[in-house]
Amino acid sequence: MVLLSALLVGLVFGAGIAVSGMANPAKVLNFFDIAGAWDPSLAFVMGGALLVAYPGYRLVLRRPAPVLALRFHLPERRDIDAGLVGGSALFGLGWGLSGFCPGGAIPAIGLIRPEPVLFTATMAAGIAMVKIGQGLRRRCI
Repeated sequence: MVLLSALLVGLVFGAGIAVSGMANPAKVLNFFDIAGAWDPSLAFVMGGALLVAYPGYRLVLRRPAPVLALRFHLPERRDIDAGLVGGSALFGLGWGLSGFCPGGAIPAIGLIRPEPVLFTATMAAGIAMVKIGQGLRRRCI
């Protein structure tokens, strides 16, 4: 049931990304091109997501536990460290250079174009490198 739920949520998310045009990196890059062909539609997509997510989270978090899990898995750390700042900078740099973020790239794989496939493969490689580095760091400490 958990996998089916995850599949359905992923399909709804992917459909939203596709319908909003966010699978097209040109729309995202045009959002960042303030001095040129600026396209504000990304701001409207983000605003619409916030309008849905904020009350949704407020409603769901009133429950003692999720429907399909024993407990909520929420971030426990709230500090801002070098890893968070560096990771955020890399995420923004990659998004600005490629026009893809993970939420837009994964549904765009279905367009059968090399760019989202390459982006997703390099993203996965980066995640693997961080995990390997964290494992090596733990062994050295």
